[in-house]
Amino acid sequence: MVIQPKIRGFICTTAHPVGCAQHVQNQVDYARRHPFVGPKRVLVIGCSTGYGLASRIALTFGAGADTIGVCFEKPASDTRTATAGWYNTAAFERLAHKAGRTAITLNGDAFSDEVKQQTIEQIQRTFGQVDLVVYSLASPRRTHPRTGETFSSVIKPIGAPFSSKTIDVHTGRVSEVTLQPATDEEVRNTIAVMGGEDWQMWMDALRSAGALAPDATTVAYSYIGPELTFPIYREGTIGRAKDDLEATALRLHEEMQASGGRAFISVNKAVVTQSSSAIPVVPLYISILFRVMKAHGLHEGCIEQMVRLFGERLGTGGDVATDEKHRIRLDDREMRPDIQAEIMGKWAAVDSENLGELANLDEYRNDFLQLFGFGMDGVDYDADVDPQVPWLSAAASEA
Repeated sequence: MVIQPKIRGFICTTAHPVGCAQHVQNQVDYARRHPFVGPKRVLVIGCSTGYGLASRIALTFGAGADTIGVCFEKPASDTRTATAGWYNTAAFERLAHKAGRTAITLNGDAFSDEVKQQTIEQIQRTFGQVDLVVYSLASPRRTHPRTGETFSSVIKPIGAPFSSKTIDVHTGRVSEVTLQPATDEEVRNTIAVMGGEDWQMWMDALRSAGALAPDATTVAYSYIGPELTFPIYREGTIGRAKDDLEATALRLHEEMQASGGRAFISVNKAVVTQSSSAIPVVPLYISILFRVMKAHGLHEGCIEQMVRLFGERLGTGGDVATDEKHRIRLDDREMRPDIQAEIMGKWAAVDSENLGELANLDEYRNDFLQLFGFGMDGVDYDADVDPQVPWLSAAASEA
């Protein structure tokens, strides 16, 4: 099969197995060049793309960790490619096993009690306990395991409409967008999907089963961003969910401290993800951010940040530097006053005519395509490839 990108809105419906493998290899190479001392028995919940995948790669190839991962991906069929996360996981497992590391992946709904129990049993068989739990789930929907209610998240402001600049990433046209405010029910649903309840459930289940080391660490990921995105992000429905996630971190930290454990939120830098592509305003902001941070030599992708998180912030062995809300600020370079001032100046002036001078839309598009294995150097996209790529992990199931 010759596989080409098929883009519908902010979603690419195809993925390239060789390109995804190259994307993973590039991150592995970076982690190997930046070794650090870190935990050896790791659970990554949401392990197949973005920050979750980069966390697993950084810990495996930077710190020599053995990992169990949980994700929800689909294999190839006779008419469709597998999801990018499926191909990423296949490539990761292959490289991890070649390096002599344990890498087991469970495929299923991480929100369910069933998958939690399967994961606990796998931990008990393989490690006994885990020293680190990375919570990096990104899903638009969640079915509550106790009530059966299904929630769907929305990306909306709260209280009043919000108008700002946005960009059509396919045409490069800059325009104005107005978003209507969320209802109370939409806010509740978004918190249920993206807040901290499921993270708390995972940690409670792991502790109750004795699968969590007494001095274990857990970390989940968040984002704050600049004031111009606050109405749609930090002060919108997603922000309410992130507030709940951060409150959960404080509660978990208090619960875990008695045995020497810790819980943190890491506030990461803006990067191109399928989720961020769906948020109006954000793609234009990221396009400008890329230009400014690259000009200052400060640009980072997921793997660079995860190596910095686990190698410098959490791997120091001493106190972890946090802000007043107990958050690790990996977005410190993005939020530098001089960087933000430059971005705001370009934001005020940017339009369809000067976009190429003030932003880096080509870089944004390329990063988006690379999420699905396209646009990778050294890959022949005209070649016939087999879309059927198995996982090596015995725990992998075809969902």
